[in-house]
Amino acid sequence: MRQQTMAPRAWAEMGLLALLWGGSFLTVRIALDEIGPFWVVAHRVGWAALALWIVVLARGLAVPRGAAAWGALLMMGLLNNVVPFTLMAWGQLTIPSGLTSILNASTAIWGVLLAALVFADERLSLRRAVGVLLGFLGVATAIGLSSLAALDITALAQLAVIAGTISYAVASIWARKTLRGLAPEAAAAGMLTGATLVSVPLALWLEGPPDLGLAARTWGAIGYYAIAATALAYLLYYRVLAMAGSGNLTLVTLLIAPVAIVAGAVVLGESLAPRAYGGFALLTLGLLVLDGRVLRRPSSPSPSRRGPGRWRTRP
Repeated sequence: MRQQTMAPRAWAEMGLLALLWGGSFLTVRIALDEIGPFWVVAHRVGWAALALWIVVLARGLAVPRGAAAWGALLMMGLLNNVVPFTLMAWGQLTIPSGLTSILNASTAIWGVLLAALVFADERLSLRRAVGVLLGFLGVATAIGLSSLAALDITALAQLAVIAGTISYAVASIWARKTLRGLAPEAAAAGMLTGATLVSVPLALWLEGPPDLGLAARTWGAIGYYAIAATALAYLLYYRVLAMAGSGNLTLVTLLIAPVAIVAGAVVLGESLAPRAYGGFALLTLGLLVLDGRVLRRPSSPSPSRRGPGRWRTRP
């Protein structure tokens, strides 16, 4: 993962990105009070795709062309949107939004493990292996392995969220293999279009026609998680990626869960078991070990330049 020194503006925009994504767990849960998980997802990807196409056309960006490009975007929409969004929305029918966000933090752990299995340049070094192990211990602690023995609806909901994080990790591998050469905004719009082409028929089949007479609170929730937490968040994500690098950007995962936990507690009165917080602490430690900076010492200043040393970058 590429890592570079972060400017204050990059930190600020990463914090804003965490707020946007953290709020999505709350607003999805609010929408679920009136609509089913399949329409929750169809609204999310459909309106977000429309918003991003407006941006693409306004900026005059190249539109993806060819069956191969659109086939890759359709698969990306399935892996990165339809599958994880649906599994997590279904899970939130049973488990608190804060716990969903904690389990969602394991996405980076799965990403590192699967990338090591697929790509020769993503070998699982000792440091990464320790980080992955700590991450798995965090997930196991947050879920509570004893609760899985009963395989009740709560256990299934937590497993569904974990399956969603694995789908995110697979999507990152698919993107690296197939989506080179596309402008990020156009790729995101194409991906969400592919997700819409799958999710709308699925919602019609499983949940019937959409209910347009929803409460203002529900429409507000849909507007937030579709426009702010999806379309705008994708645009902000690529800005932060350009400024901070992929290594630093993984830290946003650590900022999302606290936002979601606080929002769920304040708005919905949710409370989490102590083991959830213990699990998140282990997950945080695992992600910091993967990031590498907690094991890294600052380099000495150059003789020709005064000031604080930069962090050393290790592969």
